[in-house]
Amino acid sequence: MQAQETRLEPGLEASQTHVVTHEHLASRWGSGGVDVLATPQMIGWMERAAVEAADPLLHQGLCTVGGHLDIRHLAATPPGATVTARARLVEVAGRRLTFAVSAHDEAGLIGEGTHTRYVVDLAEFMARATARARNGAAE
Repeated sequence: MQAQETRLEPGLEASQTHVVTHEHLASRWGSGGVDVLATPQMIGWMERAAVEAADPLLHQGLCTVGGHLDIRHLAATPPGATVTARARLVEVAGRRLTFAVSAHDEAGLIGEGTHTRYVVDLAEFMARATARARNGAAE
C-alpha cells in the first residue's frame, strides 16, 4: 500500500483549537502537580491534528496510526487559555507520513516537534493486534 495512492502530499495541514479546562491540566493527568496544560494533552491535540490532515483523504478501509513522536513542551499554559495545535505533512515515504507539529496559545509557541504516522489497512491491523493479544495471553 502506497500513501501516494491516497492523495497525501506534503503541505497538507490541519489544526485543533481547544480551551484549556480542568480535564486538560497536568495535575489531572498525573503528569505533574501543577494546574497548567499537561504535556500528554498537548501532544494528543497535535496527534489529532495530524489524523485530521491525513485520514479524510485515505481510501475506505485505511487509516493512520502513530509511530513516533519527538516533541518539546516549551511554555506553560494556564486554564482558560486557548490552544491551537497544528500539523503539516512534510514527507511521504511509502506508507510513512512525517508531520511538523506545533501548538500555540495566545502568548505564542508552547510546543513543537515531529510526529510520524503510518497508513495501515484497518482490518489487517486489528487482526494482528488481536492475534498478538491472544498470543500474549497464552504465555
